[in-house]
Amino acid sequence: MVKLSVVVPFYNVQTYAPDTLRSLAANAREDFEFLLVDDCSRDETPQILARAEGELPGARVLRHEQNGGLATARNTGLDAANGEYVTFLDGDDWLAPGYYAQLLATIEGLGCDFVRTDHVQCTARARSVHRVPHGRRNTLLDPRALILPADRSTSVDYAFAWAGIYHRRLLDDGLLHFRHGLRTAEDRPWIWRLHREARSMAVSGLLGVFYRRGVASSLTQIGDVRQLDFIRAFDQVIEETAQDREADRLLPKAVRTYCAIIAHHLGSIERFEPQVARQLRALSAAALKRMPQDVLKEALNSMDTQRASRLRRLRRRPVPAEVAA
Repeated sequence: MVKLSVVVPFYNVQTYAPDTLRSLAANAREDFEFLLVDDCSRDETPQILARAEGELPGARVLRHEQNGGLATARNTGLDAANGEYVTFLDGDDWLAPGYYAQLLATIEGLGCDFVRTDHVQCTARARSVHRVPHGRRNTLLDPRALILPADRSTSVDYAFAWAGIYHRRLLDDGLLHFRHGLRTAEDRPWIWRLHREARSMAVSGLLGVFYRRGVASSLTQIGDVRQLDFIRAFDQVIEETAQDREADRLLPKAVRTYCAIIAHHLGSIERFEPQVARQLRALSAAALKRMPQDVLKEALNSMDTQRASRLRRLRRRPVPAEVAA
């Protein structure tokens, strides 16, 4: 029986894939499987993965004939997963030796639906520990209770899918799949759904994932149209949260977070291509008009003056009919 399925998407990461695969080898166990999803890479990544399939115990390569993005690649891995538990890794990150055995022991000991973990962020030679924004560790928690308060960073703002482990019942209940085609912010509606609908969770201080930042090919470094998928991602968060039984309590957090992300992108708009910058303004203005206006007003009143003023100006901006639709 497969105990743990590890879903690892790869796309044009020939420089980093060998490190990722070596770290997986240092975590291999006879009851672990590694689902290596090649999202139609155009560099040497397919050849690297082909070798790994023969050398890494438990490895299977799943190849896309067309590039679908991270969300779709993860879904491909989830559809093939046989494990009692599931976790994720990105193809340019790496793990500490023996980390997955410790992570598995943690969730089995706690008996919960999922566990969220801290991680190490790596930018060039710099290392920094980033922690789940919740203080209680190794204790059973209600995931819904960790969404609020609206005006502070909470567990739903720590949206890294690979920073945790998830029981298979979540997959069988339809809670682990991502929205197909999202190329950025794919973790946002995913983590909100998990916190709204799962029954139990815990937070662990276990460190073992090393998250590589500043990769030139990463979407966090690219200012093209794919970055605008955060609009679709947060529209989904708002839509699904509005249908929740506690919508009145949870919507202020969802709207405030959406506003903060829009303000963040507007604040660094110079990194976008000119046409994409224009789209960003138009799509963001339309998004503000779609939000529940009473909740939006309260969110803007709770934000700092600079961000609130920027968003209020955008809110007054006329929106072309084709964008509003």
